[in-house]
Amino acid sequence: MPQWAEAGLWGLVGGIALVLGAAVAWWVRVSRRVVAGIMAFGAGVLISALAFDLVDEAQHTGGLGPTAGGFLAGAAVYVAINVLLARRGARHRKRSGGQQPSEQDAAGSGAAIAVGALLDGIPESVVLGVSLLGGGGIGITVLAAVFISNVPEGLSSAAGMKAAGRSARYVFGVWSAIAVASGAAALFGNLLLRTASPATVAAITAVAAGAILAMIADTMIPEAFERTELYTGLLATIGFLTAFVIEHAGG
Repeated sequence: MPQWAEAGLWGLVGGIALVLGAAVAWWVRVSRRVVAGIMAFGAGVLISALAFDLVDEAQHTGGLGPTAGGFLAGAAVYVAINVLLARRGARHRKRSGGQQPSEQDAAGSGAAIAVGALLDGIPESVVLGVSLLGGGGIGITVLAAVFISNVPEGLSSAAGMKAAGRSARYVFGVWSAIAVASGAAALFGNLLLRTASPATVAAITAVAAGAILAMIADTMIPEAFERTELYTGLLATIGFLTAFVIEHAGG
């Protein structure tokens, strides 16, 4: 299988986790406290992956300058777009309760939530595609982090969409489209950066890492803390340690 096709496949696998989470939310009653706990765990897993697999690797590959610049740029761009989407009704897109507005409450909020969900997923997918460029196969820790975090993301957000009165067609249409877009982002990330310089690859990886960290702080941790409260830190720490052990056990 061509490397770019493999990248697209793994990106799709990560995106399917969102659909899986949405399906659980739609047909199974899951305690919001359980969802929040898994969200906190997933946040810790992602933080570990971006610290050791993304930022550290980018620094070793392309140097501190491109890595630092890309990291800050990724966070800044994510936050800027997120602020705009929040004003359109997507502020609580990962909340599982009644915080999400209905279309009657805020016209256009459905589209904003869909775009926001896409914004959250694309950086992770690009990272999956880029991780194959070294020729060593998919980064297992990064893939595990994306999959583990995407399930509760899809679950929590879909539960909120359902509570806001959105239809099954809308919910599964959004997550299915994002799964496909995730595969495409991984594919094109791999294809377009294949001949790029190490500094460029490092900068792009760092941009994605910065966006992921901003996403964790802006959307995942608030949803987790709302229900798990003082246990959020412990659950995130367990997630971080789990990813760290997976990385070093595989090495």
